[in-house]
This record gives sequence, structure tokens and C-alpha cells, in this order.
Amino acid sequence: MSEHAPVPPSDRRTFVAKVSAAIVGGLITIAAPIAGLFPILDPLRRRSDTRGMVRVTSFAALPEDGVPRKFPVLDTLVDAWNRTENVPVGSVYVQRTGENAVRVLHSVCPHLGCSVGYNAAGRGYFCPCHKSSFALDGSIADPKSPSPRGMDPLEAVVRNGEVWVKFQNFRKGSPERVAV
Repeated sequence: MSEHAPVPPSDRRTFVAKVSAAIVGGLITIAAPIAGLFPILDPLRRRSDTRGMVRVTSFAALPEDGVPRKFPVLDTLVDAWNRTENVPVGSVYVQRTGENAVRVLHSVCPHLGCSVGYNAAGRGYFCPCHKSSFALDGSIADPKSPSPRGMDPLEAVVRNGEVWVKFQNFRKGSPERVAV
């Protein structure tokens, strides 16, 4: 009686299996981290959100006598991973200047950034922090005012009975109006 020894697998077959396993393992090892980078790097490839016009109020909400009213500016903020609707980004004074025209002034004092209030008795604006005063058009009303420039005007349009403003902030303490 003869015993049969098990036949060892062919060297060629084991070689092909080992090479195939190495190639598949290598592809998985390389592909997984690369695929993981796409969600991380995707926001960096997007174009940054440039702010456009923001609806502030209806034109009918403005007094016909030209008295300015303060309105909050609500905008949609988009960062790399989030989009947040109706976020307060500042406030503005809106004044009716004509049949379909408005003047919009930033409500922050250009001196050091305090909130400017409207003084109805004095028909102008007043900063309570350092006593800067401004005329209705936003110009400096008192030559002794510590503010280096008048209030910052903002671009605005009236479309379909609504007031739209291009809201932006400016550098404080500078005589030049520099957007930040």
C-alpha cells in the first residue's frame, strides 16, 4: 500500500495569489486615505462667500418726514462647513430722502466702534462714548468731535418697495474709510 503525499500547490498559483493580494491591499491602503481627504478639503476648494445686498426693511416702513430709523441687518453667514440663516451682523440707520431714495448710515461710530444713537431733539446722531456728534447726512457736526471722519455711508437701493443694503464694516480710528 502506498500512501499518497499531499500535492503541494503550484508555485505559480501561489505567486499569482500573493501578487494579487498585495495589489488589492496596496490599492485599498492608498485609496482609503485619499477618499477621506475629499470631505476635509472640499470646503477649502469652494469660493469664499462674498456678501451682496441684504434686505433691511420695506420702504413703506420709513417715515415720510425724513426721520431716520434704526434697523438690524440680518444676513446668511457661510463658513467652510456651515450655513446659518438670519444672523444679526450689525445695524444701520435708514432715512427716506426722496420718493424712491434712501440714505443708509452704519450705526457704529468711526472713532472707536461704539453704537451711535439718533438724537431727535438735535436732529442728528450722537455717540455716548466719547461725545462725537454727526449731522443727519452723517458728516461731523462738531469740529471738536474726536471722530476722525463722518459716519460711514453704505450702498443702498430700493427694489420692489424694499430697501436693500450692501452691509460692510470699516476700520475704526482712521480718517480714511477702509473696508474690513
